[in-house]
Amino acid sequence: MTERGAAAAVETVFRIESARIIAGVTRIVRDVGIAEEIAQDALVAALEQWPRSGVPDRPGAWLMTTAKHRAVDLVRRRETYARKLAEVGRSLEDVPPPEPADADDIDDDLLRLVFTACHPVLSAEARIALTLRLIGGLTTAEIARAFLVPEPTVAQRIVRAKRTIATARVPFEVPYGADRAARLSSVLEVIYLIFNEGYAATAGDDLLRPALCEDALRLARVLAGLAPDEPEVHGLAALLEFQASRLAARTGPDGEPVLLADQNRARWDRLLIRRGVAALGRAGSGPYAVQAAIAGCHATAARYEDTDWTRIAALYGRLAVLTPSPVVELNRAVAVSMAEGPEAGLALVDRLAQAPALRGYHLLPSVRGDLLERLGRPAEARAEFERAAALAGNARERALLLDRAARLTPPQP
Repeated sequence: MTERGAAAAVETVFRIESARIIAGVTRIVRDVGIAEEIAQDALVAALEQWPRSGVPDRPGAWLMTTAKHRAVDLVRRRETYARKLAEVGRSLEDVPPPEPADADDIDDDLLRLVFTACHPVLSAEARIALTLRLIGGLTTAEIARAFLVPEPTVAQRIVRAKRTIATARVPFEVPYGADRAARLSSVLEVIYLIFNEGYAATAGDDLLRPALCEDALRLARVLAGLAPDEPEVHGLAALLEFQASRLAARTGPDGEPVLLADQNRARWDRLLIRRGVAALGRAGSGPYAVQAAIAGCHATAARYEDTDWTRIAALYGRLAVLTPSPVVELNRAVAVSMAEGPEAGLALVDRLAQAPALRGYHLLPSVRGDLLERLGRPAEARAEFERAAALAGNARERALLLDRAARLTPPQP
């Protein structure tokens, strides 16, 4: 095998296996930062050896074995790990030999790593960055590009996150009981935020960042496999499957947004819709399950005209009880307007006009403009679209709103 071919194989395998390797090593060294460094050492070893010896039959197991050897050696050898050696010296005897471990053990370690990276002691930004780095296998540069922030900023977030976890002595474990429910909520929230940033970018020139959606969807699927008895995990997985199924139709040839009513449903991914339906069948009745049910109504409607808006409005009503927020109410207003008419929706939107959380939210005037247009009040609708465009952070959304405003401008005499 050529050096370039071996390097490509190493990169591919490491991308797939890095989270499991880091998780497995963290169980030995009890420090995600050190575990990540050891995993990188295994990567370097593969880059050195595979061009000469060829890619092993089980490359992931090779990387895991190499990393665990080095982890055990480091724990035993380095004086700076003396305290850790004392702490884990007994458990080292229980560490399985650095051979391919049982798949269930690996998955347990991976789940522990997910909970560690999403610990509430970290800020939301830090949790997202650390999760994408450790679980998603993204580089610092890739995360920085995804969120349009300087690479040093992401690097600092990751370093601080690891330091905070070490300082706070966050245990490498899956919590139980109420603590587990609270931590699981944090895990799901991080995955949801990652997907949303890919589905509707808050800033920049592109509406979508498909790679982020793919990463979040993959994380949700992994979590659903690791925690099959958690209904909300399946609810989130169902929601992301449904949302991802529409990605290809959300933008036009030049990247411009395409509204739901105008999307070519033949471009929706039927496999993802079927996966969403299956996951929804295992979801409970929590907030993610309700959102998934809403997304499922859209995904399973053959035509826009077939959408069951009455059911969607009722589901938003249930969601408002579970997780009350002005944004949920705004979405409910849209559904009500489709089920009962624009006047009913406008009445709900106007009640939200003074909500502090929506003062800078561009979708409030955008929705109001849409309702006013449907009511035959073009001048007011145009003003709302222009106000929404001024608030939009994404260039594609801003262009769409300005276009809608321009189409309502009366022709000059």
